[in-house]
Amino acid sequence: METKECSKPIFRNLNADDPDPETTEIESLCMNCRENGITRLLLTKIPFYKEVVIMSFECEQCGLKNNEIQPGGKVDEKGIRITLNVQTEGDLNRQVVKSDYTSIKIVEIDFEIPAQSQKGEVTTVEGMIDRAVAGLKQDQPVRRIQNPDIAAQIDQFIAKLLNLKSLEAPFTMVFEDISGNSYVENPRAPQKDPGVEVVRFNRNTDQDHILGIYTSHEVDIESESTASNNTGLLRKIEEGEFTLEDLHGEVLQFSTPCPNCSRDCETNMKVTTIPHFKDVVIMATNCDSCGHRSNESETCSLEIPELELSVGPYALGGRFTTVEGILTAMKDQLTSEGTMFVDSAEEETKHRMAKFTSQLEEVLEGHRQITLVLDDPAGNSYVQSFTHPEPDPDLVVNRYERTFAHNEELGLNDMKTENYETEAS
Repeated sequence: METKECSKPIFRNLNADDPDPETTEIESLCMNCRENGITRLLLTKIPFYKEVVIMSFECEQCGLKNNEIQPGGKVDEKGIRITLNVQTEGDLNRQVVKSDYTSIKIVEIDFEIPAQSQKGEVTTVEGMIDRAVAGLKQDQPVRRIQNPDIAAQIDQFIAKLLNLKSLEAPFTMVFEDISGNSYVENPRAPQKDPGVEVVRFNRNTDQDHILGIYTSHEVDIESESTASNNTGLLRKIEEGEFTLEDLHGEVLQFSTPCPNCSRDCETNMKVTTIPHFKDVVIMATNCDSCGHRSNESETCSLEIPELELSVGPYALGGRFTTVEGILTAMKDQLTSEGTMFVDSAEEETKHRMAKFTSQLEEVLEGHRQITLVLDDPAGNSYVQSFTHPEPDPDLVVNRYERTFAHNEELGLNDMKTENYETEAS
């Protein structure tokens, strides 16, 4: 029984049939009345997103309630900018996950909620508008006495915010999060979301510092690591110590947190050559606790036109696999990680997900033909040709110049123009 308990992942899928979601209760000081209240913590995973810690505080003495969310994993390597075009009632009901570092703009009424002015939360688009209205209304009774003109202007702006919910005209919301830990639900998943544009960008130095990220030079630890004289667990590899041939024959193994359940697991790393492509580093992780397996370009998006499927970069992670392996990974992700939204979803959504997984099954069983489109602006993706060096009739490769948005995601916009233009060509 003990072994079974230890094998449970730390971040478990939120499931309506789970009798024990394993919430943790902590007695906490209420900042309103200074009496003791209860904080509840839940470690869970949001489908198509990542691990999170949901926190809920309630004080029985004064009735104060507070809910917030914190990312359960590491800060992403890049920030994220999500542009949502709100046109329908369904868009108002989209689930939104925002971190403390998310700024929110409503373009049409020139309204902005600065980053770090609100705690992270799981909410909806409509919920965010309601929260903004509640914040503006909070001190209105006092303003009407002390500054009636300002109070009247705020009343007019509140009316504009409330009018957005009537959807008389579409409006645009922009979520920009330097930590990369924000998310807007795709109600058409796994199909492409036409109402959302997602751009990942490299943070600047000031933004790194806001997140508490500093280089070794900035915190002056280079001298300390040099003084250790390479006697620690990790030692510096000197230039020329290993040849490329040595690395090709070496499998390195090290302990890492599992990306699925965060328990310690083993990762194997090896340098290998893919014929007719390039040298690549393959990283394979195998977790004994939750069974997660992965082998590590995260810049590649995937489309299957016949199924109206579009999977953006970072969704499936980098992989060294087969076509069957990619399709199986998508099917597993949809069937095992879709419980949070699907359990409470409308019947139409459930039907669409069931139909899509059944279509994937037909493809995997060889009963349906599809076209697989891989689009990688970094140029680090490859599909094996069965007829090399002769042209493969089933394989079409097109090279193109990257757009400004592509270069921003790849961190090339900080370089000189001629540098990345040469790379793109």
